[in-house]
Amino acid sequence: MLALNNIGHLVTNDPAIGNGPLGIINNAGLVADDDGKIVWCGPQDQIDQYTEAQPIGCDGCAIIPGFVDSHTHIVFAGDRAQEFEARMEGLPYAAGGIQSTMMATRAASDELLSLNAQHLAYEALCSGTTTLEVKSGYGLSVKDEERSMRIARTVTTETTFLGAHLYPTDVDQEDYVDLVVGEMLNACLPHAKWIDVFCDRGAFDVDQSREILKAGAKAGLGTRIHANQLQKGGGVQLGVELGVASCDHCTHLTEKDIEALSSANKTTVATLLPAAELCTRSPFPHARHMIEQGVTIALATDCNPGSSYTTSMPFVMSLAVILMGMTPDQALWSSTQGGAQALRRTDIGNLCAGSRADLVVMDAPSHIHLAYRPGVNQTRAVVRGGKCVVGAL
Repeated sequence: MLALNNIGHLVTNDPAIGNGPLGIINNAGLVADDDGKIVWCGPQDQIDQYTEAQPIGCDGCAIIPGFVDSHTHIVFAGDRAQEFEARMEGLPYAAGGIQSTMMATRAASDELLSLNAQHLAYEALCSGTTTLEVKSGYGLSVKDEERSMRIARTVTTETTFLGAHLYPTDVDQEDYVDLVVGEMLNACLPHAKWIDVFCDRGAFDVDQSREILKAGAKAGLGTRIHANQLQKGGGVQLGVELGVASCDHCTHLTEKDIEALSSANKTTVATLLPAAELCTRSPFPHARHMIEQGVTIALATDCNPGSSYTTSMPFVMSLAVILMGMTPDQALWSSTQGGAQALRRTDIGNLCAGSRADLVVMDAPSHIHLAYRPGVNQTRAVVRGGKCVVGAL
């Protein structure tokens, strides 16, 4: 059992039990059971009604739900530092850089791929990410996609088959689509929860993307889509049409795209990836406008070696607030509850009774400091499933 009190600022993400949209309780307590589920949270002077254990004092620190990073690509080998340097010198970003990571990943051993993925997952955990989605997509062959998915499954249960990340240059595109929806899908299915496709310039068109996502859905996988990262196109509209859980990137949107996302805001989340825009010097989505129009937004890192080599959700939050017009409240909700909705989960992203006791004890008095102090590690402790896994309580 876990019992915490003297929490100066507790973000629950439940307006029914606290103040404002984040459900904030000041001077709070929290109790979790031996199964790692939250039993109660509320005013600290009531904690004795819910536990006989001696509570651990939090010295007035803020506690927030653990971050839910719903978009990462951490199964890979090598890096693309030279590509980054060239981009900073003025060369534009293009999807073709994925090919270089594909070659390094194919050449790497299972052990190396696993060690790198585990390292990045732990790095994310240390900054407060308690749930991580992980995609394949750097193998692009039946053998290498299957082992990428197998390795991803050792890191998380939120695994996404992304064989349609790009098509290898030595394979005809239509032949590759047939491979993805056939032998490759069948090989990866035992390790996958989701299927994704990169629907954009230089990758897969709308008709190919529809075929791939429908094949995955028919096989029992949830659907996601990389949409409108490089240009305006039909990716977002396709995602809404098919009822995907999340349209990711959404960098170049028309008002019709925003209207479509708004109309589907109970089923389809727009996952924004501001670190990718920063590192590719791309325009930032108009997040505040999207929210005002009724779009449900998640924030994620897009951790990958080419366009967004970060695991830090606090850094992503800072970018969203400072460069995309989101308020600190909106950015935190989108980094926790929004990410949970993008994964269609209700047991994470909040600190309500019955949810998993995944939380971050901050070395700060409120969640506002996450954006207010960009780039600073303010994680005092991380609790996952009721157990302290980083730092100390």
